[in-house]
Parts: sequence; structure tokens; C-alpha cells
Amino acid sequence: MDRIYATYLIETAYPLEQAAEIMAGEQSAGTFVRVPGETDELRQQHGAHVERITELGAVSAPSLPGSRLPKGVDNLVYRRAEVVLSFPLANVGLSLPQLMTTVAGNLFELAPFSGLRLLDVVVPQVFATANPGPQFGIEGTRRLSGVEGRPLIGTIIKPSVGLTPAQTASLVKTLCEAGLDFIKDDELIADPPYSPLSERVAAVMSVINNHAEKTGKKVMYAFNISGDIDAMLRNHDAVLNAGGTCVMVNTISVGLAGLLYLRKYSQLPIHGHRNGWGALTRSPALGFDYRAYQKFLRLAGCDQIHVNGLRNKFCETDESVIASARECLEPTPDGKTAIPVFSSGQWAGQAPDTYHALGSVDLIYLAGGGIMAHPGGPAAGVTSLRQGWEAAIQDVPLDVYAQDHLALRQAIEKYGAL
Repeated sequence: MDRIYATYLIETAYPLEQAAEIMAGEQSAGTFVRVPGETDELRQQHGAHVERITELGAVSAPSLPGSRLPKGVDNLVYRRAEVVLSFPLANVGLSLPQLMTTVAGNLFELAPFSGLRLLDVVVPQVFATANPGPQFGIEGTRRLSGVEGRPLIGTIIKPSVGLTPAQTASLVKTLCEAGLDFIKDDELIADPPYSPLSERVAAVMSVINNHAEKTGKKVMYAFNISGDIDAMLRNHDAVLNAGGTCVMVNTISVGLAGLLYLRKYSQLPIHGHRNGWGALTRSPALGFDYRAYQKFLRLAGCDQIHVNGLRNKFCETDESVIASARECLEPTPDGKTAIPVFSSGQWAGQAPDTYHALGSVDLIYLAGGGIMAHPGGPAAGVTSLRQGWEAAIQDVPLDVYAQDHLALRQAIEKYGAL
């Protein structure tokens, strides 16, 4: 029988075996107690199994409020463990939203747990094949952008909001001339009255198409088409008809069903922005690890997926960022990958550490101030990033490579010690 495997970190004052059985019962055929109609045969066919329990130690106080001690227990010893459950595929069918309901769902609310976090989920090939997955992925992104053998170097339109279509197009002209491979809308702008998406697309693509005619290089621009289903499809068509090569959605806002619908309709790569992700992961004792969550986004059809960046402005550690990026590059059971998107405080200085930790140049590397605030101007900022990656790939220390590469040397002087 095909089964789905989910790995959890749990914290509980209950005996670990009992806690794991509570999880399995809550999310499958059983409950805390048997109910009428819950036969042995039904449990056998539809019950979740506890596959493995690995104890990780104890803590003296719960990580999260609202947890409950077992009856007759008055001590405050909470044990942590890694638990692997398996679920019959028959319980889920081939539905991605139902998969999330099954492996997550009400588990996070159960009172016996003072902490519960989904670490990973593994689906059988039949499930992966039934869901669309990335349509373009790494190869399609590279083909449409014309970039091979190195990361795509890109940036985000700033200020995030407030620019008219004409002002946005003027900035895009500067960025295209600077030599960027990739530009994206900020997640905060989609289709506001001062910058209707249809007008923004027309203005920006006029600049990009003109630049492509002159240089042969067509910059990939990810337009934020997030909205309801009808709006996303309408906005997708506006980008496609104008000659655009990428659309962006705020994945948590539009949801799995919205992302799935767009993917089945789309003729363009989908850039998945994970804003709001911190609410699902910031507590180490609750929510999702990204190695689990990105699988949902990838199965639903994201071609490009945000993973944060090294030494970023957020709370995520470098180790978590690299682990997330590696997961995006790991093929699903049907062989599909997505290209990770590094952003947040990036400049040439993080290139060597990123490359050595990830072991790949299959990524999009977004920098804001690292390009626009470069003392030599935006073009020199783009050059400095490319030089940083050249040094990384050639395994030459940045300060050594900078000796005869002016843009990189200026970046090091501007942005600080390595």
C-alpha cells in the first residue's frame, strides 16, 4: 500500500509512545477513544502508523502555553522526540490541500503537546505525478533568461509601493542598462489604483522589449499577479501578451488551491514569494520546517521559491537558509526541482559562502542596496555581484580577486569587512 511519511519534532509531558499514538489517531481513523463504527478492519486500512520515535532529551518547562499534563502527573518534565508517522494514501487521495490537512491540521492544537513541528513530508511517486509541480524549474528559467553557468543576478523594485507605471518603467530602464538578469515586483504591490497591473506591465515590458531588441538580452521580470482566481488569470494573460517571461504570486496569501489553479493555466514560470512565512516557522517548537513546506509549494507548481539569504535581516539562520535551498534543488519523486531565490541584504560578500555551502550555481541572487547603493552606480553594483560569484566559483578569496576587479573592490570598501 502506498503511504505518506511525515516527520515531526514533538515536546510533551506524556509518555512518548502515548503521545505518538494520540497524533496518529487524531489525524486518521482513531480518536482518543474508540467510537461506534470504528472497527479493527477500518483501523487497519485507514489508521496512521507510528513508524519511529527518537527521544531527543528533556526540558524543565514547556515551550508553548496551553499544554496539558497527563492525569496523575504533577511534575514539569517535558520530553522532546522526533516522531515519524505514516498515513495511507487512500486517506488523502491525490489532493494537495488534503495532504496538508492530514500531516498538519489539528495536530498543532492538541493539548498534550507543548511543542509540535512538521519537519518533513515524503509522498509516493503516484502522488507527485498527479500534482503538476514546476513547469519550467531551473532549466526553463535559464532558457528564458539566457543565463547559463552562473546564478541569475537580480533585484527588487524599490520603493516597494508608490511608484506609478511610468516611474517603475524608468527605474527598469536603468536596471536593464545596468546588466541585470532578473527584476521583480515587491510583494506589497500587485494591482493598486495608482499603478494598475495592466498599465505597469505595458510600461515595463515596453522598456524590456526595446532593450532586448538592442542587446539581444531579455531581462526576466516577475510581475506580482496575486489576487483572486479571476484576477490572477487575467493578469497572467496581460503579462504573457506583452511578451513577459515570469509571474509572481504571494503563495501563502493565494493558498494551495489558488496556486494549483494558476499552475494548470499558466504558460509562464511562477515565482513563489513566501511572505508571511515567519508566522509558520519562527517558533522552533511550532509550525513547519521549510524542507516540508517548500514541497507543498513545489508540488503545486512554483518554479522559483524564496529561501532568504545568508546573513539576512530576518531571524533565520544561515544553516536554515542553505538547508531550504538544498531541498528546492532535491528532485521530487517524479524528478522535478525548483530554483531557490536568495534575497535580503545580499551583496558580493555572501557569494563565496553561499556557493561553498550550497555547492551549486542554480539560484537567483537578489540584491537591493548591493546594486543600487554601489559607489560606482547600479551597473558597477551588478558587475561586483558577478565578480563575487566568479571569485567563488574559481575558489579565489574575494579580497584577492578584488585587487584587479574595481567594482568588487569598491563593494568591499562600501559594505564592510568580509
